Amino acid sequence: MQSEVATLRESATVPRVGVGVLLYSSAHPSCVLIGVRKASHGAGKVQLPGGHLEFGESWEECAVREVKEETDLDIGDVTFAHSTNDIMPDDDKHYITIFMQATVRDGQVPVRMEPDKCEGWEWQPWEHLKSPAFQARLFMPLRHLTLSGFTPHTVEH
Repeated sequence: MQSEVATLRESATVPRVGVGVLLYSSAHPSCVLIGVRKASHGAGKVQLPGGHLEFGESWEECAVREVKEETDLDIGDVTFAHSTNDIMPDDDKHYITIFMQATVRDGQVPVRMEPDKCEGWEWQPWEHLKSPAFQARLFMPLRHLTLSGFTPHTVEH
């Protein structure tokens, strides 16, 4: 790992900041919204809605913007959930991922707004994401989150 880190240090400038959003819905108790990445590092892996933090943007603003851009959902109750340190030597990438959590306003359905970046959106129970069978399918930041012991405050009603 040290040699991989040394190689990254030589090829990359600084880590980037990503924001992933755990979305909760009363229509989908104990679930979070996930999609499958396309045409980018981590292609074919399961992800949460999210993206890059823009200069001058708060984590909450980034979460609201990215969720709207990717799913057309309006969200509320946006709060910090967790963070991970994600070094991806195979892709020459290093991310600090800020995970936010938010509630989807009732009656909304996610729309695949960026078909070139995501295969589609579906609600999946959080516990399924933590299962050994699912782990290999997760994009690194989400895998790190599931292995961290973090428990989301999913909507139960």
